[in-house]
Amino acid sequence: MQTIDVNADLGESFGRWTLGDDDALLEMVTSANVACGFHAGDPSVLRHSCQRAAERGVAIGAQVGYRDLAGFGRRFIDMEPAALTDDVLYQIGALEAFARVAGSRVRYVKPHGALYNAIVHHEEQAAAVVEAVRRYDPTLPVLGLPGSAWLRLAEEEGLTVVREAFADRAYNPDGTLVSRREPGAVLHDSDQIAERCVRMATQHEVEAVDGSIIEVTPDSLCVHGDNAEAVATAERVRQRLDEAGVAVRPFVDPGEETP
Repeated sequence: MQTIDVNADLGESFGRWTLGDDDALLEMVTSANVACGFHAGDPSVLRHSCQRAAERGVAIGAQVGYRDLAGFGRRFIDMEPAALTDDVLYQIGALEAFARVAGSRVRYVKPHGALYNAIVHHEEQAAAVVEAVRRYDPTLPVLGLPGSAWLRLAEEEGLTVVREAFADRAYNPDGTLVSRREPGAVLHDSDQIAERCVRMATQHEVEAVDGSIIEVTPDSLCVHGDNAEAVATAERVRQRLDEAGVAVRPFVDPGEETP
């Protein structure tokens, strides 16, 4: 049976400001990319997200980003590599504390927003994030875009790489994501998104914005949690994958202790 992971970004509320329905999404996903307080999330939100993920057997991932609360981590920051490495280490360590209190562990690392997009091509910053994961725990898998400098450098350093595809984001012909500044960058039709996911999981392809076909071989599908349709979309994706005979399972055992 074919298998695939479904992940979503969680823990992005802050104080009295609520973003997304984390508890409902945790019923649908198998991996949770939990914010670490730099681009979103406060300590109470992060603890709640880790606790609920642990209770539901969902793998906890550290979603690391630029120190950019006001911009939600979606603005590029030209950082010195050593400083970026330290910022990523700080974020993983912070989330690890809440995951441990919940009886779990950080199981993988996924960059967020502008950092995710930057290290597709930015070799220096990609190497800095790889260095952080390698120094923290070289057994942690890393999640990212196929063909990115991030995954290539991670693999060269002996890290386990997990290839990701996006359920609800439009693709450029070169396999990168269409900028959120462009119209149509984010898809909202749950049925359309679910069919794309089945196609990516079973046929290993997705249609780009110009109509060309891109080859994809995802280990995990990302459904964004920061829009009103997120829960309904995730539910529909799970339903269609099940109907297509694709089992949804985490790419890492959420209960397996990391050395």
